[in-house]
Amino acid sequence: MKALAAMALLFGGYSQAQNLADVLRQGEQVFAKSCSAGYCHGVRGNAGGAPRLAGRGFDQTYISNVVTRGVPGTGMAPFGTTLTRSDFVAVVAYVATLNGNSAPDVSDFGTATAAPTITGEAARGAALFKEAVRGFGRCATCHEVGGFGIPVAAPIATVPSSAAALKALAAPNVKSGTIDGESMPVLVLSEGKQGTVFYDLTAAPPVQRSAGPGSVRLANGSTWRHSSAIGAYNDAELGAILAYLRAVVKP
Repeated sequence: MKALAAMALLFGGYSQAQNLADVLRQGEQVFAKSCSAGYCHGVRGNAGGAPRLAGRGFDQTYISNVVTRGVPGTGMAPFGTTLTRSDFVAVVAYVATLNGNSAPDVSDFGTATAAPTITGEAARGAALFKEAVRGFGRCATCHEVGGFGIPVAAPIATVPSSAAALKALAAPNVKSGTIDGESMPVLVLSEGKQGTVFYDLTAAPPVQRSAGPGSVRLANGSTWRHSSAIGAYNDAELGAILAYLRAVVKP
């Protein structure tokens, strides 16, 4: 009750605190079903088959990134494309409270609007966008649209006019990075005194990496193009995906 009272003060009233409590209860339920089942984390984030999550000092951004991307080479699978937006926000908030955050950000909870009705070529494009048989070559590996996918890249603001334009598209935020003599296209997440966190776009799926202060050299511009990431689709399929994006993406 004391925790709820503190949340009430932080969120400006009992009703908002009650809403947060509901979100956290949902997050606890999602955690129980998806995270503490089988050879995974223990109840309430205690150690189980997988490491302890509670009391580790993880911030919400870090938790969100790990839940989204998973941890390559371990049993921690990515959940960015398997959880609904509400379940995702709820479980991230719940794990944040296990790490001492009494007022996690849940502003994105329940914000998804009803998807527009799409038919024909756009409907085919919607299926192609997230088609599992494409593996990491599907668009949803790096883009989130309509609450589905992993938001590695920034939200899509402008839809290319054709498949050819899409293939030639350069991402303005992608830089050239060099670390230990190795060059790669990178998408920087953070850069500061503690070092640099970035996505290595050399192959799909992009790999999140960390580099110590001064150990990575960044230069504006890159030869990276979308054609290197969408080879799993032919031009007709890309045309259908573009039709889908035109139907759902709002400038």
